[in-house]
Amino acid sequence: MDCCFGFWIREYSCSDVYFIIEVNPVMSYLKRSPWLIHYDASSCNGCDIEVLACLTPVYDVERFGVINTGNPKQADLFLVTGSVNEKNKTVIENIYNQMPEPKVVIAVGICAISGGIFSECYNVMGGADKLIPVDVYVPGCAARPESIIDGVVKALGVLDEKYKKLNAK
Repeated sequence: MDCCFGFWIREYSCSDVYFIIEVNPVMSYLKRSPWLIHYDASSCNGCDIEVLACLTPVYDVERFGVINTGNPKQADLFLVTGSVNEKNKTVIENIYNQMPEPKVVIAVGICAISGGIFSECYNVMGGADKLIPVDVYVPGCAARPESIIDGVVKALGVLDEKYKKLNAK
């Protein structure tokens, strides 16, 4: 078995037919497909373009069960790109607070992690972790689609752990 984006690849052959089945131990525990909301917190749009590339058929992040949504009340994963500043901090807090528990935050790109090249600007607070708790960091400027997908799969593992803790209570 090989591992690809956190999925174990099993190969089966039956006479002349050859099957490849992806098995993700995390996805088997989740009750439904995780929904993701993306917010651009004043970036250069480099990471946003890479996030959009993840949704195209070339990378197809939806094969892992992830569905993109615009409603924070339905979202399980919060993907933030860009640096947090004084103007967008209330929007980020509102989105985070409207999400149901359990929720996972993914900071994509160096700007979302530390403020990046905008960190010395007068109104920039820094990365997303200055405002909300971040569970998964995806470094890069701009972060590659493969890295973003790997971060999303790691976030699914964190979401699974949070579901187990929530159900144990």
